[in-house]
Amino acid sequence: MNRARRSVDAQRADRGGRAVTEDSDALVAMERILSPQCRVTRMSAGALIADWKRTRFLGMATPDIRKLTGGSPAERVELVSGLIRAGCATARPKAHSDAEVGVWLHGVHLLISTLGFGRVLRLLPLAAPDYARADPASEEAVARLKRAVQSHSRGSWFVNDDCKTVAVTAFVLLRRRGLRAALHVGLREHPFALHAWTSSGGVCIPDASPRGHGFVPVLTISGGAQ
Repeated sequence: MNRARRSVDAQRADRGGRAVTEDSDALVAMERILSPQCRVTRMSAGALIADWKRTRFLGMATPDIRKLTGGSPAERVELVSGLIRAGCATARPKAHSDAEVGVWLHGVHLLISTLGFGRVLRLLPLAAPDYARADPASEEAVARLKRAVQSHSRGSWFVNDDCKTVAVTAFVLLRRRGLRAALHVGLREHPFALHAWTSSGGVCIPDASPRGHGFVPVLTISGGAQ
């Protein structure tokens, strides 16, 4: 009798464990499509999606959440479409226009010139939020931003291709799109020099080793860690 009872308890525990795993997978799938300003929290009967940009909250029942991983294609499309209509999800992070890149680049350079590089680094959390989309930044998207930032930087006598300005601008723009990025400050001993760059999606903005000179990172600021 006790053996049979233990067997039933083990089966229940196994089903419970699988259910927890399925729910966790479903929540991860949901995080991948949510807008950067949204956060999802597991609740006893489902999940709560918090939109911190517009201070709105959306509740979802567990059966609906599970459709993201276990439902039919039509059910998944319906669920994602509902999240998009509610403003909680986007098809992909919106890219910044050329004009926006230029404005940010000049603004960042002015701040660095006025306040100093160290103080601007301490102010980064104000301009570069720490929330992140679950899907990683694509190499193509980051390379496109790199071309835009460096084109504006080299074409401006004001910025004059300053690595600090380029790195901080790239970091802020990537983070504001909800993409993971890391800003590095590197050191070279002989001859002594400092260099700054931002890395994301396997791309460095600007290059981490300009003109073939290697720099050892001495400071790294990450954004979007989960």
